[in-house]
This record gives sequence, C-alpha cells and structure tokens, in this order.
Amino acid sequence: MKTLKNWYSLIWAKLGDTYYQISIKQRVLLSFVVLITLSISAMGTLTYRIAGKEIQNNAFETSKETVDKTTQLLDYRLNDVAMSVQSLMLSDAYRQMMIDVQAHDVTNYYVHLSRMQYVLSQATFNEPIIENVLIATPIGDFYSTTQIRSQENSFYGSELYDNSKKSPGGYWAKGHFDRLFTGNQRVISFVVRGIYDNTPTTNVFIVVNLRENKIASLLNENNSKNDRNYFILNKEGEDVVQNNGPYHQKLPQNPEFLQESTNGSQGRFFYPIDGKDYLVNYKPSTAAPHWIVAGMQSKDQLLGQLKGVQRTMIYVIAIFLLTTWFFSNTLTAALLKPLFKLSRLMRRVEENQLSVSFESKYNDEIAQVGFQFNRMMNEIKNLIDDVRTNEEGKRHAEIRALTAQMEPHFLYNTLNTIYCKSVLGENDDVNEMILALSQMFQLGLSGGKDLIPLEDELSHVQQYCAIQQKCYEDLFEYKVIVEEDELLSFPIPKILLQPIVENSIQHGFTDRRTGGYITVRVSLEVERAMLHIVVEDNGKGMDIQKVEQGMAERTVSKKGYALVNIRHRLQLYYGDEARMKLSSEAGRGSRTDLWIPIIPITTMNPINSVKEGVEQAYGTSQAH
Repeated sequence: MKTLKNWYSLIWAKLGDTYYQISIKQRVLLSFVVLITLSISAMGTLTYRIAGKEIQNNAFETSKETVDKTTQLLDYRLNDVAMSVQSLMLSDAYRQMMIDVQAHDVTNYYVHLSRMQYVLSQATFNEPIIENVLIATPIGDFYSTTQIRSQENSFYGSELYDNSKKSPGGYWAKGHFDRLFTGNQRVISFVVRGIYDNTPTTNVFIVVNLRENKIASLLNENNSKNDRNYFILNKEGEDVVQNNGPYHQKLPQNPEFLQESTNGSQGRFFYPIDGKDYLVNYKPSTAAPHWIVAGMQSKDQLLGQLKGVQRTMIYVIAIFLLTTWFFSNTLTAALLKPLFKLSRLMRRVEENQLSVSFESKYNDEIAQVGFQFNRMMNEIKNLIDDVRTNEEGKRHAEIRALTAQMEPHFLYNTLNTIYCKSVLGENDDVNEMILALSQMFQLGLSGGKDLIPLEDELSHVQQYCAIQQKCYEDLFEYKVIVEEDELLSFPIPKILLQPIVENSIQHGFTDRRTGGYITVRVSLEVERAMLHIVVEDNGKGMDIQKVEQGMAERTVSKKGYALVNIRHRLQLYYGDEARMKLSSEAGRGSRTDLWIPIIPITTMNPINSVKEGVEQAYGTSQAH
C-alpha cells in the first residue's frame, strides 16, 4: 500500500512539473478542454445511464414477455393433448373397452381394438404433435393399427409405468426414444391412468407420445433473430427436449432456481459464463407442473441497442471535443495575442534592441504589464548610460595605472645604468644615454595619449635598446622589420613592446656576453584585420608552462610581471579580440606574438576604445 502511494505521488509530481513547463496558451487550452470534456462527459454519462437503464428494463421485459408467450404456447399445446386424452376417455368405444377390462374379459379384444381406431385417429388428427397413443390394459394393448407395436417391450415393464404410479394425476416424461413402437423415434410421453365412471384406481394407462421435434419447434416460434435459446427443464434440471441452440449446455444447474420455479415462481437472473453475462428468464408450466420453460440470452446481444447508444454518445463527445479544441485554440490565441507581442519584444531586448516599446489600444491587465515593461526599459537605458560613464572612467583610470606601473620600472633600470656609466667616467656614453632617455620620455608621454602610432612605439623601443647597448656593449643587436610602411601609422597602446625587449635583455641574455640579437617583425593579417607583431631573441629561453600558469594565477615573478601587465592592458583595450602567445625553446631563445585589432587613426583617444568595450559588455540598441 505504501509503495502504491509513493508511486501515485511520483506520477502526480511529474504531471505537475509537466504542467508548469508548458506554455500559458497550452495551459489555457488544456483547462478549456478538460472543463468542457468533464461537462460533456458528465452529461453524456448521465444520459447514457438513464437511457441505458430504460433500454435495459425494456429489454428485460421483452425477454420476459417472450418466455411468457413461449410458456403459454407450450401450455396451450399440452392442454390440448390432455383434452384429447379426456375426449378419448369419454368416447363410447373406450367405455365399452373399460367394461371388459373391469370384467377381465378378453373375448372382445379385437372388437374393441377395431372400435378404438377411429377415436385414436381422431386424437392424432386433431393434434399433429401426437406421434402415437397406446392404451395399456390387463386384457391387452390398444393402439392405432397404422403404428407397429414393438412386442419386445411391455409398458408394464417400462420406466414410464414405474414413474406414473408415483403420479396418479398424470405424468409427463422427458424426451426419450420410443420403445413401445418401432421406428426408435424421440418422443415426449404423457402418461395418465385410465378412469371409468366412479371406478376406483384401475390398472389401465394411456400413453400419449408427442414428437420431440414438434415441441422443440414451439420453443423457437418467438425467436425470430435466433439470438436466444429456450429450454424445458424438469425439476432435476434435466433437458426435457434435446436442444442444439447457441447456448446449449450453458444453462446453470441451479437448485434454488429450479426449486423456486417448481413452486410456481418465475423470475430472472444473470449467469456468468467464460467472462460474459447471460440473462436467464424462467417460468413454470401450468400444464406440466414439474417442467420449467427457461430463456437464455447473451447480455451483449440483449443490450445491443444500448451499445449503439453508447457508440453514438462517444461520437457526439468526440465531435464536441474537436469543436471545443478549435474554438478554445482560437479564443486563447485572441486573448493571449498581446502577451505574445510582449514576449516578442522581450526576445528583441535579449538581442540588445533596447529601443523597443509596447503599444496597445486596450487598457486591460496585459496592457498594464506592457506599459510597465516600457517604464522598465527606460530605467534600464538610464542605468546603462550611468554604468557606461562610470565604466569609461574606471577603465581609463586602470589603463593609466598600468601604464604608470611600467614607466617607473623602466626609469629605475635606465637611471641605474647611467649611474654606472657616470661612475666609470664614460661621459660620452652618459650624454648619449641621457639624450636617448629624453627622447623616450617625449615619446612615452605622447601628449597624454594612451594609443600612439606604431612608428612612435618602435622609436621608443629603439631608444631603449640604444641605452641598453651602452650598458651592455656588444651584448646584442636590435633589428626592426616592417612589411609595409602604411602599418607605421596604426595606433597601439604605448609602452607595449619595450617591456618584452627588456625581458629579452635582462633575462634572456643573462648567460651571454656577446652574440645576442633581438628582432621585431610587424606584418598585417588581412583576413582577420589584425596587426601581427613578433618579438624574438636567441637567449636562453623560458619555461612557458610555468610562466603561463603564473600569469593565470597572478602570482608571477618579476620576470613575468611585464607580460601580465601587457596582457591585462590588451584585454582592457580590445577585450578578447587581442591575443598574446608565448613560445620558447631552451637554449635557443624566446618568441612573443601579439595580435592587435586594427582601428582607425581617429580613435587614438583610449576613451573611444573604452566606450566600444562598454557597449559590447552592456549592449547598445539601434532602433529598427
């Protein structure tokens, strides 16, 4: 029971989840369909039950009337047989025969046999169902001479005689083979003790054999559709007439049913056989008190009309459901049209179209939601403007701070070198270095700009290398290769290449005294509109994996500090469009590749780049 309860709860929860996941249109449509389906189904079920009960009662009454008519017809024919026997006993020939029987006088046997022929012929003529008649007496048997009496079987030695002694008023025997006459025909026998005036009990018996097939045909006279089976049973539940109908041998052997019917009661009941119900109507015969006429019919066939009503009701419900679905779909589409419009506007907002606006000529609840949506969009645009302004200032300040971090670092190294030259008395070199440093400061300051032409950045690096060559004579050579002169005018962030060159000198050439070289190559990748700058040296190289891991974790050494600074500034200027790649081979040198998006010279001011970054981050919409 607990498992069943858990299973039910699980199914209910899944249905609930499914219901909440479907669209509002589907929920409204489902609600309409369920409501109308329940209404139509309830009305249809109620109508079906009322009609079904009425049809069932009519069918039961019809079946009962048919059994009544069949029983009446049987009683009518059996009473006619009894009347024929009574007429026979009132005939003069019978009276004369009974006088000799009482006197045990056998001398006139053939005379009486001859006189009885007319009476016997009259009985069989009036009642065609009579096969033959036998009058058994102590002085001999009397019968129609058209029949051939079987001499081997005596009535007084038969079962008919034994049973008739138990029923003085007359005895109806079930169907059997006729042993009294030749032909071995199946007959139903009526045995009655012969009487004469006020004579007490005699040993004379009249046996009337009825044709069994004639009695069987009586049962089917009211069965035009052949959809039912009629039986004649005795009180032991045995078939009085052989039956080969559709329900042969299916009639229940119910003692209570037989007992009630033999007591004069009639009724009906359902009897299940092989998973199907059968209606049994029964009624006792008045002509043969120990016989019961029973009619048996399949409930499905009996209520065939009800099945038609059921099918019609199902068709009507199906038609109404289809109609309901059509009108519900149309109605929900009309009601939810403003909501769908609002949903489409929201999808456009997801595509960064912030200038959308909801319009409606209605003033209902959904329209109010749309107007609130308009007010919300105005607030969002105001917030984006505020965030853009604040972010521009923040990014500009962060870029300035990163650039400022590089300048003291470089200045410290340069002044330290000049100091060393001054101590050694190399004044000419000191003068050249101070002049180069002055030119570097002029290029580095760049009028307060953060983006400078590539030409100025290369000059800045060249001045730096000139200073370092004075410090480390014959240590390295510096070379710049630019594929096209037009590239020199493209803007890049200032102090971008000098830290990379400084790494090569300070760390790549630590084990060298001569023979180093540093090469800067600049090319254009037209397909991607990218400026490709390569800085490589022939120093001792570096551990790329360790440097990359340190840059990712921001726990780099002094050697990796400049690379982190450059990568961070590129990210602030260009986002993911700019890229830096490090490569190295131990003992053979290092290489740094920079890919920088090409922007027009008019965007030299970093504020413009910051603005573009904010727009990409927060999305600016264009009216469509």
